[in-house]
Amino acid sequence: MTTSVTPDSLLSVRQLAVAYPDSPWALQAIDLNLAPGERLGLVGESGSGKSTLGRALVRLLPQGSRVQGEIFLTGLNVLTLSPRQLRHLRGEQVGLVFQDPMTRLNPLMTVGQHLQETLRAHRRIGSAQARAAGLAMVQAVQLPQRCWEQYPHQLSGGMRQRVGIALALVLQPRLVIADEPTTSLDVTVAAEILQLLVRLAPGLILISHDLHLVSQYCQRVAVMYQGQIVEQGMTAQVLTQPQHPYTQALRGATLTLDVPPLAPAPPCLVLEQVHQAYPLAAQNPLQLLGWRPAPELTILDGVNFSLQPGETLGLVGESGSGKSTCARIMLKLIQPTQGRVYWQNQDIIPLSLRQFRPYRRHLQIIFQDPRACLNPLLTVAQILGEPLRIHGLAQGQRAQQMVRELLTQVGLSEMYLPRYPQQLSGGQQQRVAIARALIMQPQLLICDEAVSMLDAQVQVQILQLLAQLRQELGLTFLFITHDLRVAYRFCHRVAVLQRGQIVEYGCAQTVLDQPQHPYTQALVSAAGLNA
Repeated sequence: MTTSVTPDSLLSVRQLAVAYPDSPWALQAIDLNLAPGERLGLVGESGSGKSTLGRALVRLLPQGSRVQGEIFLTGLNVLTLSPRQLRHLRGEQVGLVFQDPMTRLNPLMTVGQHLQETLRAHRRIGSAQARAAGLAMVQAVQLPQRCWEQYPHQLSGGMRQRVGIALALVLQPRLVIADEPTTSLDVTVAAEILQLLVRLAPGLILISHDLHLVSQYCQRVAVMYQGQIVEQGMTAQVLTQPQHPYTQALRGATLTLDVPPLAPAPPCLVLEQVHQAYPLAAQNPLQLLGWRPAPELTILDGVNFSLQPGETLGLVGESGSGKSTCARIMLKLIQPTQGRVYWQNQDIIPLSLRQFRPYRRHLQIIFQDPRACLNPLLTVAQILGEPLRIHGLAQGQRAQQMVRELLTQVGLSEMYLPRYPQQLSGGQQQRVAIARALIMQPQLLICDEAVSMLDAQVQVQILQLLAQLRQELGLTFLFITHDLRVAYRFCHRVAVLQRGQIVEYGCAQTVLDQPQHPYTQALVSAAGLNA
C-alpha cells in the first residue's frame, strides 16, 4: 500500500521506518495519508509503535534514532526542515497531546504561565491578550478558572490532561496528534474533550487502545502490530468486518470475570469523616495580612467507607473528585485535614513515618501515571528487586527468580529486565508498575487507574491476573477507575465520588444497573451501560 502527495493532503507518509539508538526497527514500511478535516484512529497493543509514529511525524525521536522514508505535512518534507522551521511546525501546525501529562508540564510554572508562555513564544501579542486567550482555552476544556493560578501537582491526573489538551489547541494548529488523550478522564469528561478536539482540530490523529472511542470519533482507523500497519480503512468496516487476525483478536477481547461471593467479616480498613482541603492564594489585602481567613479548596468532604478482607471496592467519579487524594491519605503519602483511617483496628494517621514503615509492605498502590513513579535511572530488574531488598524479603538468586516470575505474570518477557522506563511504551511501563506493587505480596492493593493505559487484550489479561491473585491470596482491592464496565465486572461494591463527597454507595451491580443519584445516572448513561 502506497500513498501519494497531493496538493490537498494534510499529511502523507511514505515507507517510513524508525529505529531507536542501538535497537532494531520499531516501525517498518508505514504508509499513511490524512486529508484536511479528517480524523484517523491509530490502534494497537502497547509497544506496537503507535506513540513512536506520532513522535516521528514531528521529529521528536531521541538523538541518534534512524529514520527512513518520507513525511510530508502541508506539502513540506518534515525530515528536511531546519530546527527553526521545526519550532514553528510544532504547536502552530501540529499540536501534541501526550499520554503522560505530569512529565510534560513544568512543576515550577502555573497553568496560566504555561499557556501564556506558549502564546507569546509563537505570537506577537501582549500579556493581556495572552491571558485572555489562555483563559478562554481553560474554559473551553472545562477547567475551573482557579486552575489558572495552580501548579501541576495541585491538579488531578484528569485535570492535568486537560491542561495538556489546552496547550495543544491554544495555537489553533491544522493537525492534532492526541496520544491517549482521555486515558485518565471519566466517561462524561472524555466525551466532552473528544467533542472539543473534533470541533477545534481541522485534522486529528487519535492514538488509542479504546476501540469504542475510536469507532465514535474517527472516520478511518489504522491498526498497528509489531511496528507495522496491518490493516486500515473506514472505521465501521475495519471494526465490524476485520480481515487481519490481530484486528480480529483485538476486536474480540472482552472482559468476563466472576466476582467471587463475599462472606460477612469485620472490616480491615475503615475511613471515618475524612476531610482534605488546601489553602488558596489570598484574594484581598485583609486575607494577605492574616486578618481574614484565606480561601480553601476542599478536595474531600466527610468521606466514609470500609473494606473487608478479600473485598474489591470500586471508587468512581469525575477527575478532580478526590479519588486519588483518598488513596494517598490511606497510604500516609499526605496528611488529611481531619478524619481517621483504621487499618486492622489501628488508626494510622497519628503514626510517624518510622512507625508506619512496617505497614507499607501490606499497603501497596499502582499509580495512574507510571512514568512519573518509575525511577528513570534504574532498570526494570532493579526497580522490581529494590522493594525486596529494602524490606528484606529476598536477595540473590531468589530475588532474581521472583522478579522473572512476576514479570512473566504481567505479560512481559525477560528481555525487558535490562531496559530503562524510557525505553518502554506507556502500557509496558504500567505493567512494570503493577509488578512492583505485587512483588511485595500486599494485603491491600490500591489500583489508581491501573489498567487505563493498557490496550484491550492486555487490560483483560491484567484484570484476570488481579482476579486470580484475589482468589488465591485473598487480596483486598480499592479499585479507582473511570471505566464503569470494569467496575461492574471486577468489584463487589462501588462508591461514587462527586466533588469530594460519596453520593452513592452499594453493591456494584445494583448501583450501576439502577443508579439513584443524578450524577451516577449521567455516568452510567455516558458509559453506555444502560444501552
